[in-house]
Amino acid sequence: MPSQDVLKAVETHPCYNDEAHRRFARMHLPVAPACNIQCNYCNRKYDCSNESRPGVTSEVLTPRQASDKVGMVLEKVPELKVIGIAGPGDPLANEATFETIDLIAKEHPGLTLCISTNGLALPGNAKRLYDLGVRFVTITMNAVDPKVGAKVYGKVGFQGKTYHGEEGASILLERQLLGLDECVALGMAVKINIVMIPGVNADHIPDIVREVKSRGAYSVNILPLIPVEGTVFEGMEAPTPAMRKALMDQCEGTGINIMRHCKQCRADAIGKLGEDRSAEFACGSCAPVKPITVDRLDDSIAVASTDSVHVDSGFGNAPSFYVYGPGEHHRLLEKVDVDTSAAVTGESHRSHIESILRSLKGASTVVVTEIGPLPAKVLEDAGVKVILASGAIEDVLKGI
Repeated sequence: MPSQDVLKAVETHPCYNDEAHRRFARMHLPVAPACNIQCNYCNRKYDCSNESRPGVTSEVLTPRQASDKVGMVLEKVPELKVIGIAGPGDPLANEATFETIDLIAKEHPGLTLCISTNGLALPGNAKRLYDLGVRFVTITMNAVDPKVGAKVYGKVGFQGKTYHGEEGASILLERQLLGLDECVALGMAVKINIVMIPGVNADHIPDIVREVKSRGAYSVNILPLIPVEGTVFEGMEAPTPAMRKALMDQCEGTGINIMRHCKQCRADAIGKLGEDRSAEFACGSCAPVKPITVDRLDDSIAVASTDSVHVDSGFGNAPSFYVYGPGEHHRLLEKVDVDTSAAVTGESHRSHIESILRSLKGASTVVVTEIGPLPAKVLEDAGVKVILASGAIEDVLKGI
């Protein structure tokens, strides 16, 4: 059972209290890029425009940047109560997580500290987290049977070796349960996240819930699978809302608290649940940067495309841009290739964005399928208009 102090803090924790999420805000600090397992549903792509997918962020911060950014956000979001670290990798696979927690506790006392982890590195680190002031831990557990877990996890990295199949799933499960026991014994509130994957673990989820409840977990959050491009599960069907609700209703019968208001937040989310404000603070922790300037030679339009025929790429992952001249017929001026292997985190991310913009020779408009908060801000500061579109380039240009 969580301590009385923790139960008091639940009153202002948006993820542990349905009423709190309407009044109080949380902030996720993306300081943990490394991960120690590979889930078959996860693609930790940076700079994704999807604001409701875990594991994505527009920038990875250093601990110093993270603490500075918390101070900036507190000035504009006074309802901020919770600081969480949820990626974009696994927090406990990154020493920066512990450095960040230590800084936040010292420089911004009074905020609730929260960690979300797969649990592999939780045993032994639970006490370390507790000593740093963390009282809320979320563990993502998708199976309590290694046969099921083997279908969910592609690989598990443990003590310098990589494990696959049931062997890897067994190691992960053993560590998750041990970590859960340690957190509960310390009086921490533990939430269990479970990704509902029809045909893989959906029928197994009541068993997971019964097991974690018996060990003292505070609540359970059943999340629907998001079939993400580039993952093993990209072609699978997500559960319908009705399927998920029926499962939550069934599991609630065990007597455990069921979270029903999850928004599957990004690793850099800021604000109240469902009202993400991370775009307002993109690169907000960085030192002031002079907006990029480019010679505006004409009113050309740069289109992100892989085949010169369709608008089919986002700004951050476009291998090439096709630059068209102004006027009714939009004559093709040139093709600009982009180095997509460049770093996409922190200040290197901003430099990469600026180098792309300069290579477009002063285009006043950029057409892409998606764009993240940081590149959108850089382009806005440079006076470049962004148009989100998809389909045939010829048809898109006619509408501009």
